[in-house]
Amino acid sequence: MRQTPRAVLVLEDGTTFEGKSMGYPVSTAGEVVFNTAMTGYPESLTDPSYEGQILVTTYPILGNYGVPPRGEKQGVSAYYESDHIHAKAIIAQDYSWEHSHWQADRSLSQWLEEEKIPGIYGIDTRALTKHLRDKGSMLGKILIEGTPEVDFYDPNKENLVQKASCKEVEVHGDGEKTVVLVDCGVKHNIIRCLTSRGVKVVRVPWDYDFNTIDYDGLFISNGPGNPDMVDVTVENLRKAFEKDKPIFGICMGNQLLSKAAGASIRKLKYGHRSHNQPVRRVGTDTCFVTSQNHGFVVDNETLPEGWEPLFINMNDGTNEGIRHKSKPFFSAQFHPEASSGPRDTEFLFDEFIALL
Repeated sequence: MRQTPRAVLVLEDGTTFEGKSMGYPVSTAGEVVFNTAMTGYPESLTDPSYEGQILVTTYPILGNYGVPPRGEKQGVSAYYESDHIHAKAIIAQDYSWEHSHWQADRSLSQWLEEEKIPGIYGIDTRALTKHLRDKGSMLGKILIEGTPEVDFYDPNKENLVQKASCKEVEVHGDGEKTVVLVDCGVKHNIIRCLTSRGVKVVRVPWDYDFNTIDYDGLFISNGPGNPDMVDVTVENLRKAFEKDKPIFGICMGNQLLSKAAGASIRKLKYGHRSHNQPVRRVGTDTCFVTSQNHGFVVDNETLPEGWEPLFINMNDGTNEGIRHKSKPFFSAQFHPEASSGPRDTEFLFDEFIALL
């Protein structure tokens, strides 16, 4: 049995869970959220939408397939959703110190150590998840034996989009059509999905005035935190409405498009974070299995005249996307580019490209 330091998760309501350390042995704090996906921890940990959050995995074992090698494809990470881990820490019921996968080049724990990210295993994640479902997402801190204690930290009080966004304009791919991608914390598979469809992607920072660029389509990416912190992007979107050029938003992009239209946003009790959320396309009986990662949601009742819901969550009836009734503007709250899946809704990229 491997000897590792004792670790404790402390929630803001005083609840504690004891376990053992894996990864980098340092205490940390953030918002504690859970993800019900069975696979995909390399993608989840590098997803910028987890910036500032402590990730609880409900699948009982972690680390059994290690992590893939570094490398680039189409100018972005080949196997990850960004160039570094964004989650503050990861929590598992059990951790496999032995990994086996034809693509793996190191263990999860080694990768966490390299990026100075702590982890806990050996705690009852089922009990923890049930507690978060009852009480809602809450602040927490991980205390590793022998390291300095830390205070609670609320990431939602910061502009996390500013932290996750690129700092300069970048160009990916080539093609006759140009798509401006507003980077609010974009997942790299979104860039892959766009460039693989033969368009040039001009990636701009979250607060860049993209209306100064001549483009064929506008894409608003996913991102972390509270959309009310991103008013600069909302104002630029309102100017873009006047051009009548195609607009597609994903996750945070759905919320920012909705705010630009005049709708309001509210925080969910514990968010949608999984690979198995069912959504229905409004006006049809068609239901899709989707991957999601968000803590805020659009209030359907506040959508102004001319706009309507495009998708609805079949679990709780919340908004999963909007569209304009006459202009080529639409969005999805879920992730059509989902990696490691499901990919039931990747056709939305085709619909967007067709509008160009």
